[in-house]
Amino acid sequence: MSKTLISNPVIWADVPDVDPIRVGTSYYMVSTSMHTMPGCPIMKSEDLMHWEIAGYVFDRFEDNDAHNLINGKNIYGQGSWAASLRYHNGLFYVCFSSNDTNCFYIYRTRDVESGQWERSVINGLHHDPGLLFDDDRVYVFFGNGGIRITELTADASAVKPGGINKLLFETERGGIGLRCEGCHAYKIGGYYYLFFIEWPRTGNQRRRQICYRSKKLLGPYERKIVFDDDMGYHNKGIAQGGIFDTPGGEWYAMLFQDHDAVGRIPYVLPVSWVEGWPVIGVDGKAPEQFEADLPRSPQKPLVISDEFDYAENKLAINWQWNHNPDNRLWSLTERPGYLRLTTGGITDSVLYARNTLTQRTEGPACVGMISMDISHMKPGDHAGLVALQNHFGTVGIKIAENGDRFVAMCVNGGDGREKALETIRFDGSRIFLKIAFDFEDSADIADFYYAADGSNWVRIGGSLEMKYTLDHFMGYRIGLFYYAAKEMGGHADFDYFRYSRMKEKLQ
Repeated sequence: MSKTLISNPVIWADVPDVDPIRVGTSYYMVSTSMHTMPGCPIMKSEDLMHWEIAGYVFDRFEDNDAHNLINGKNIYGQGSWAASLRYHNGLFYVCFSSNDTNCFYIYRTRDVESGQWERSVINGLHHDPGLLFDDDRVYVFFGNGGIRITELTADASAVKPGGINKLLFETERGGIGLRCEGCHAYKIGGYYYLFFIEWPRTGNQRRRQICYRSKKLLGPYERKIVFDDDMGYHNKGIAQGGIFDTPGGEWYAMLFQDHDAVGRIPYVLPVSWVEGWPVIGVDGKAPEQFEADLPRSPQKPLVISDEFDYAENKLAINWQWNHNPDNRLWSLTERPGYLRLTTGGITDSVLYARNTLTQRTEGPACVGMISMDISHMKPGDHAGLVALQNHFGTVGIKIAENGDRFVAMCVNGGDGREKALETIRFDGSRIFLKIAFDFEDSADIADFYYAADGSNWVRIGGSLEMKYTLDHFMGYRIGLFYYAAKEMGGHADFDYFRYSRMKEKLQ
């Protein structure tokens, strides 16, 4: 069998709270999607190095003001958190909690890539759940510090009446006030294994991977540190995720690391077994590269360019909206070869612009650019490109009350509203915009450009010092946006989005 060279990180982009499984010879994982829709992305790989987006669990899971980004409400940093993915008796299961709804969601399907998912909802949070199928019984383990177990019905659709529902054990409080969380549950070789992350009181005080094990479901459980390394990156430990085996009997873990502005990025690490304990890494370290006995599969991009040449209103799978979209106000067919965004509400910030269409950014550096027809924008309108996090930066066209057009580079003024760092009068009806992201060595800088002809680029405003903040809890995304500040009904036509990932920052 040919071998695949695994290079870490396997994805240098925001794919947090990974939960991987193997089904046959294919590997799947689910991750957190919070306020991006469609949500709960399912990624697939045949060789553990090359991952593609295979589908999503839902297009939207709630329909209210906060999820729809209207009336001043939002779900930034909330929505779907830390999903658990499992396969049992021909069915795929995904479960997660949502802090904003105080509910626990469970989805089921036979076709993980293109099937419809059936949903069940249970009241109450089940923080960072780990789903476990144990013969004909189903359990969910969850909690932060106090780890609980709750038994579900056989179809995992509800809490089982009279089933197990108790505190399993308490974990120690870490050095920064956070205890064990991020549960992943398994039954392997007669042991129950529960994986968590923790922040220790002493030593490096970085996040590390912990394993509890017991031969009995309800314990007592033994505890062991199974991985503690940061690959030399700012004491940010690689941790939180799951383990899985290959058809050939090798074991691996997929964990992630906080990597500042680009987000939380996944690593694949070898796993060995010593006296019934999983040992992650090589000599306690995360290897930069290693070989896996798996056939190499083709690389498919995580972030794509798009000419918006569609026959129907169905975007490529790589795109996600910021919150639930208003499907009345975007189209790929009204003007063939263009994405048309139409305003249908009034706001004064890109943070509350409906139908902002996003993709991830990637390290070490990347660039996204658009061409946009602005001839039908109305006074007060603002359209363009955004580097999206709470500490955002935009480059776009603003229309003055008298109809004059200005190129503007804006940032969050501190209250969520946009503060213009530079504006320049613009007389054309088509503009080209570009954002260059530099994540190399934690530079975390974005620069903004415009051009009248698509080739003579002019830098505008200042460099954005990108910051990963917990109110959004997501790495920076690049987004196409359009909103009205005065009157509704205008539209902007995006001709294309062109993207490149680079080895070095843009000069």
